[in-house]
Amino acid sequence: MVSSNADTFQVFTDGSFDVKSGSGRWAFVVLEDGLRIHDACGHNVGHSNNTFEIIAVLQALRWLESSPMKRVTTLWTDSSHVVEGVSHWRHIWRTNGWKRINPNTRARPRKIPDTCLWQEMDALLEGNPNVIVKWCKGHSGIEGNEHADALARRGAFIGGTEQLHIRATRSMLDD
Repeated sequence: MVSSNADTFQVFTDGSFDVKSGSGRWAFVVLEDGLRIHDACGHNVGHSNNTFEIIAVLQALRWLESSPMKRVTTLWTDSSHVVEGVSHWRHIWRTNGWKRINPNTRARPRKIPDTCLWQEMDALLEGNPNVIVKWCKGHSGIEGNEHADALARRGAFIGGTEQLHIRATRSMLDD
């Protein structure tokens, strides 16, 4: 559930990828008590949409790490890949030396896509236990998610603080 507690941040992240150009964009939006207090976005060359979903979360975590305002944070992403990776797979990958282990002992360990990104995300999350990563449905009218999506699609930086009220939807309330 999106909280309006002034001691918490709500961060929405999104990534986008263009297969033809092989480039993508990432964005994140930070809200405090319904106000947008920071947002950022950028672009780079990459391999997949999942890469840019991970980069968006990483950029938000880097900002939180450097922010003097240490707050309890709910980081929302519409990427089930990121949520599963954060909540389940990164612990297993770390234990397995950042390799996928096959039950067949004769098979060689498979590489994890975006290993370096996952390792950095793991370190940032381990260093900041006040961050909770949750899933929100994309393109469903959640204003923070819609804003992050718009930034990721156009890749332009918009600064400043403005009113941005979040409507809690059923998918966010059903934890």
